[in-house]
Parts: sequence; structure tokens; C-alpha cells
Amino acid sequence: MDEIKPKVIIIDDEKGLRIGTQRLLQSENFDVDTAENGLTGIKMATDFEYDLAIIDLKMPDVDGITVLKAIKKAHPNTVCFIATAYASYDTAIEATKLGAFTYIPKPFTPEELLRNLNAGYERRLITLETERLKKEREERLLELAFEKSRLNTIVNSLADGVFVVNKNGELVLFNPSAIKYIELNEVILGEKILGILPPIISEQIKKILDNTTFENKTYTAEVELKPERELVVEIKCSPVPHPDGSLAGVVAVIRNITEMKKVEYVKSQFVSMVAHELKTPMAAVLGFLNIILNPEMKVTPEQEHDYMNRSRNRLNGLVEMVNDLLDISRMEMKTKQRELKELNIGEIVKGTVDFLELELKKKGVTVTSKYQDNLPVFKADNNEITRLFTNIIGNSIKYNKDNGTIDVNVFTQGNYIVTKIADTGIGMKPEDKVRLFSEFFRVKNEYTRSISGTGLGLSIVKRIVESYSGKIEVDSEYTKGSTFTIYLPFTK
Repeated sequence: MDEIKPKVIIIDDEKGLRIGTQRLLQSENFDVDTAENGLTGIKMATDFEYDLAIIDLKMPDVDGITVLKAIKKAHPNTVCFIATAYASYDTAIEATKLGAFTYIPKPFTPEELLRNLNAGYERRLITLETERLKKEREERLLELAFEKSRLNTIVNSLADGVFVVNKNGELVLFNPSAIKYIELNEVILGEKILGILPPIISEQIKKILDNTTFENKTYTAEVELKPERELVVEIKCSPVPHPDGSLAGVVAVIRNITEMKKVEYVKSQFVSMVAHELKTPMAAVLGFLNIILNPEMKVTPEQEHDYMNRSRNRLNGLVEMVNDLLDISRMEMKTKQRELKELNIGEIVKGTVDFLELELKKKGVTVTSKYQDNLPVFKADNNEITRLFTNIIGNSIKYNKDNGTIDVNVFTQGNYIVTKIADTGIGMKPEDKVRLFSEFFRVKNEYTRSISGTGLGLSIVKRIVESYSGKIEVDSEYTKGSTFTIYLPFTK
């Protein structure tokens, strides 16, 4: 490795002293440049940073103080010496204030010059090392600040709540989501937080903090922060270790599982309803069969035939219910295959009315209809749209009064094809209307006791309509009738 030589500039108008000093320093392993006047010296010493500068105080163009100012302005760490035989107390003070290391009186001995230059160079090295360490420290602090900023940005952007407490239970880090979930109006870093957290969360944290030995174990709990499943969270508490393996604190992560819990509840309720709806007809069929097969009952052929017919009707209802449930399941899982084609809603409604003609005649119900000319086409699955209107018009017949009427009107409104189906049936009470599209819901009153059904038809209708980004509305008055309005969007 090449030895580093101190770089020196001598600025002096005395040629003999200038050349002699240069030779002396070069023999002592200094790298030396010279300037014969102040202006040349300023140019050389500001264009390049020298380690040391020897400056004559008295020169014909500019004095040494002016040269010193220029060098120190350009390179503050260059160690400068003022060499002169005319030094005064005032100039010494001024030069020192401007950053001169010391005065070297002329004439000087080689030993005196080398002693001053070596001391100045040592000062230069110490100054440069100090600045290097300072810069390195500042860079590390800046990097740490950037890292902290990045960490805060990441933590604050998380949907999950995060907060960290130290082993004394004092809050050292948190994000907005954590405050939102546990509904704290104001928190302060450094405050003891366990006493103001929901008890079950505090218990999970204390399990870790109270452990005398570090154990890398995570505790999980579900907490209902708001009643009736309005806000349910999962809290996970994990220990945070020091580099030496001892416990530093606890990090708690709060995840919102409200929707998942609502889905679980709905599924549970749905399974319960299905089981109830299946149990009733199955029990009825089983009861009829037990009567027929029991020799002690003495069933007549006419009674047996009646029981068999009832059992068949019950089983047909079960098959219909199972098929409806399968359709609902396929819609939920989006596995039902569709064959999309351009349909004319008016023609489908007409076809449905024609298909239900026998049911209309049985009850003496009259249908009046109005169809807008040149209805736009609607791209959909023919079977689904037919089933939609079969359910709606079928219910308008089933729940209508004898010799009642159904008014059908199909027209466009904005970006929708609108179908209004109004009947003069038994209508609904306000509390029934709210639950109309729920699975297995059937209106129960004095007029519906003899009307059979699965309670799934309108639930399927709503799912079909919404799957095409449409909407369905109901206007009903008890004993007066109901009007169903279906909106199906089309592209102009």
C-alpha cells in the first residue's frame, strides 16, 4: 500500500525561501507545491484542497490575511500557517480568529518548521476523522429515521390493529386501527394501558408479562367488543424478545372477524331452519305410513288412499324444497351454469301467463297486461328469468282472492326494463313485508293456512334479480293486494 504524503502549498514571494522550504519538506516526505504570490496561491489552494498551507504575511499583490480568508472559505479543514518577520499582536489575533493554526516567525529553523507542520497535520487528521465519524453517525441516524418512518407507514396502513407494550405495561407503539377497535379517545405513548383495555385483552397480555421466563408462545382470544355481533375481533398476543433473549414486551394484533362471525351465525341459523323445514313433512309422511302399516288401526282402502296421497304431496314438497336449496347453494357458490342469450322480457312474461292459464282459471283470476313496443333486449339465462316471473306471477295467483285480478305492465325507465305485477290478493302486514325475501319465510295469517309452499321462492327471485345487477321492490297493503316491481338493467 502506497504511503500517503501530506500535501503542502507554500505561498511566498521570496524565491529563495520558497525553493529552500520546498526541498526541505520533500526530503521529509511531504508533497509540496509553491505559489510565487498571493493571487496564484489563492487560485491553487481553492481549486484543490491541501492538507497544509504556509502563507507569507507580506506579499506585493495581496497580503497573507486575504489569502487565509479565501482558503478557509473554500476548504475550512486546510491547516494554515502564517510565516512572517513582521508579526504584530493585532495581526496574530486576526489570523487566529480567521482559522490560522499558528504563526511561524522568519527566519525559522528546519526543526521549528517541521515541528509546527507535524502538529498541524495531526490536527488535520483528527479533524477529518471527527467529521467522518460525525457524518457516519448522521447517516446512521438518518437511516434509522427513514427506517422508523417506513415502519410507521407500514403499521399505520394496516387494517389490523397493532399495539406494543413494554414489560412494564407501558404503550410504546400503536396504529389508528387499534384505537378504532378498542374505542380509546386518546392514548399517550408511555402511559400504562392495561387498565383501560377490555379485560380479556389485558388478561392475554398479562399471561406473557407475568411469565418469569421468556416463552415464545402466542395467546389468541375472540372478543365481542360490541353486542349482537356488531363488532367481533380476534386478539393475538405474542412476546417481543430483547437481543439477549429476555422479554422486552408484548405485541398485540387485533383482527376484525365480524363478517366471518356473521356468516357463521347465518349458516347456523340456515342449517337450523332447513332441519326444521325438512323434519315436519318427513314426520308427517312417517306418521301416515305407521298408520297404514299398523294392523290394529283397521284402515279402510279409502283412508289408505288418502294417506298415500297426502304422503306423496308432502314428499313432492320436500323434493321441491331440496331443489330450491340446491339452486340457492349454486347461486351462492357461483357454480350454476348459465346460457346467456338476448331475451325479450315482454315475451317471457306473456309466455309465463300462458303457462299458468290453468291456475288462473281454477281461481277465476283475470290478467290485464300492457307491453311497451320495441322493448330492448336483455342478455340473460332464459331458465332463470322464466323462473323469476313464474314465481312472482304464480304467487300473485296463489295469494289472490277468488275472481281477483292481476295487472302486468312492462316498460322502460332510464336504463332499466321495468316489470310491474299488481294483484288484488291478501296483501301483507308491514312486519311481514320486512322478512319477505328471507329463506323459509311464509306469511302466516287466516288467509294463508291452506296455501302450501317452501318459503324459498322469493329468496331465489331476489338472488336472480341481484345477480343481474337489478333490484326488486314490493308495495303491499293487508287485504288489499301487493305490487312487485322488478328492475332489470339493459345496455342502450
